[in-house]
Amino acid sequence: MKYFIAGIALSAACLAGTAQAQPAGSAALKTKVDALLGRMTLEEKVGQLAQIGGVAFIPGSPNPEDAIRKGQAGSILWISKPADINRLQKVAMEETRLRIPLIFGLDVIHGFKTVFPMPLALAASWDGSLIQRVHGVAAREARAAGITWTFAPMLDIARDPRWGRMIEGAGEDPFLGAMVARAQVRGFQGDDLSSPDHILACAKHFAGYGAADGGRDYDSSYISDSELWNVYFPPFRAALDAGVSTFMSAYMDLNDVPATGNSFLLQDVLRKTWKFQGFVVSDANSIGDLVTHGFARDRSDAAFRAFTAGVDMDMASGTYNENLLTLIKAGRITEAQVDSAVRPILAAKFQLGLFEHPYVDEARSKTIIGAPEYLPLAREAAQRTAVLLRNEGGLLPLAKGSGKTIAVIGPLADSRRDMLTMWSGFDVDTSTTVTVLQGIRNKLGANARVEHAAGVQIAKQYRSMFEDLLGMKKVDPWTEAQAGQEFSKAVDLARRSDLVVLVLGEAALMSGELASQASLDLPGKQQELMEAIAATGKPVALVLINGRPLNITWASSHIPAILEAWHPGNEGGNGIADLLFGDANPGGKLPITWPRNVGQLPLYYAHNLTHQPENARGFTSRYWDQSGAPLYPFGHGLSYAKFAVSNLKVAKSPVKAGSPVEISAEIENSGSVAGTEVVQLYIHQRAGGASRPVRELKGFEKVALKAGEKKTVRFSLGKSELSYWSSASKDWVLDAESFDVWVGQDASAALHAEFSIQP
Repeated sequence: MKYFIAGIALSAACLAGTAQAQPAGSAALKTKVDALLGRMTLEEKVGQLAQIGGVAFIPGSPNPEDAIRKGQAGSILWISKPADINRLQKVAMEETRLRIPLIFGLDVIHGFKTVFPMPLALAASWDGSLIQRVHGVAAREARAAGITWTFAPMLDIARDPRWGRMIEGAGEDPFLGAMVARAQVRGFQGDDLSSPDHILACAKHFAGYGAADGGRDYDSSYISDSELWNVYFPPFRAALDAGVSTFMSAYMDLNDVPATGNSFLLQDVLRKTWKFQGFVVSDANSIGDLVTHGFARDRSDAAFRAFTAGVDMDMASGTYNENLLTLIKAGRITEAQVDSAVRPILAAKFQLGLFEHPYVDEARSKTIIGAPEYLPLAREAAQRTAVLLRNEGGLLPLAKGSGKTIAVIGPLADSRRDMLTMWSGFDVDTSTTVTVLQGIRNKLGANARVEHAAGVQIAKQYRSMFEDLLGMKKVDPWTEAQAGQEFSKAVDLARRSDLVVLVLGEAALMSGELASQASLDLPGKQQELMEAIAATGKPVALVLINGRPLNITWASSHIPAILEAWHPGNEGGNGIADLLFGDANPGGKLPITWPRNVGQLPLYYAHNLTHQPENARGFTSRYWDQSGAPLYPFGHGLSYAKFAVSNLKVAKSPVKAGSPVEISAEIENSGSVAGTEVVQLYIHQRAGGASRPVRELKGFEKVALKAGEKKTVRFSLGKSELSYWSSASKDWVLDAESFDVWVGQDASAALHAEFSIQP
């Protein structure tokens, strides 16, 4: 499947042809909304703008039943059990004047009951079809439970892996991120929101959250206009074009203005420029936190600033319920403004079919949620998202020969919870989760002796609130004597085994929200364990279970095989075993640049040349103490097949501005097994109204080839691929200039051609 970036400045005629469920797009829907709105009191309207917790996670939050009866809730979050949802929905439908149903929202990030690989891993598949299918299953399970709104996808571009929430996005690149955004939205929402299999999606966090200073979660972001339009906005625009129903504002300051009170983002860009007609929800408590920012004087001022900036629904802070009526009576906010905020919320409830079917079919939910039929897709996703980083000497795939002893070593080798992430639900059930150890034992059965040793223990230095919210009990640390014994046990096991599968990385809550880290080193004494295992001289395959790039520079020259498996979900262990033993062929590609160490950050491939480019005139690094090159480039990923890209051709050059540039290349599998390869196209504009990045991804195709098979891949670069937002002209421009083009297997592709654009 091919992917080309959606034009940022599409015409109104183009937008009218998208699948977006816009309230203004249907006369019948508008009539229904207006009729209901005309019957509502001002108090009832304000109540629709409040989202409250179904359980009291935040101190001082209202009792949900009482708030619903008083008409002070339009939506509920933080509950997921069908019986609880029906109980609260019944209050709305039987104990309120107008019987307006509630929308139930939850962070359904990479699965509901069936947990798939984390979002960054899904991006590593470079496969929109797979991503859409995964999110379709997540939506089906969630809707069966009564959840009608997910706070996903997270579309924040992230170029600093210290930021823990990198796990929730698609990595560093806006082109890849836009493809992933479209697939996620289509998977969640489908073509008909009233169907029992789909839910509202929410594009979050708008915008710039992933650029937090130092990778520190919640810290401020300072982003130029050029970066906003060219890098950080495109995935959000792609989600909008795919029909996303809602947006979420972000926590952080953007250029000194908190995103939740930022009218540039929520009015100028989202509504005026992009013509978004859905509704915007704040992130949890972020309206009340405008006071904490030092932006709002008090909670009344916070409500005013957020509402007038463009936030329609208050998530959990209570500021709208407390203050909007007073602000209206004081003339600072008009009822017409309130009507504009309420309309898309009511429209979403009609689109979801909640007025006709407000309740959960609890009997049906038991047959849908966690059904075994979803496990093959979870296993396939684990296979197709893993990235083979290194395979010296062809160590992988491993032979299945009988009589061998295989040592599966590491603190994550047999940890079910750590195959998942913090976003695996508030009531995590790990009973069906397959670990790497279990997967290998399932694969080999009695044909091999598979033994396990943890070797070391890992833990966070500082806990966050999420460990408590998710019921993560603090594990007592090993004594010094016990730690020595466990370490020796693991090394001894390696010595008496034929080969070692070493499973290292991060625990589930070491990445995610409030899980940034200052170092990318392997937590605990995993590095020492790896070096001791390698010193035994036994063949070692390293499997990484983690949410971000880690410092594996030593491993990259001492461990022959490295498989990046991420946090792979319920079927992760089986999928990993399939890859290790050749029943599946790795095809994942990095959606991020992999640094050598933390000192290189932020590190991303699409940087500018500046006055002294690296690798020019003897200038090889911007550091005097190490290479400036990444350990692994963006787009990198190996296979058991052997691929080569050749015969790059530009059909015609020069071409007139606005006409497409047609490019082709050949991809051949000269190996002995079938496999998939992602053929990637990068461009560089040599001159123009602004300095342009050294390379930009502008097309890719994922190709499946049998052994010995060859295929021609074709790309078409149009106006949207060749335009950029110029900080000089404050607009989108297409320069008549010369371009470089590369086609290959990662961002370092060497196969090169040229073309030019004429006025």
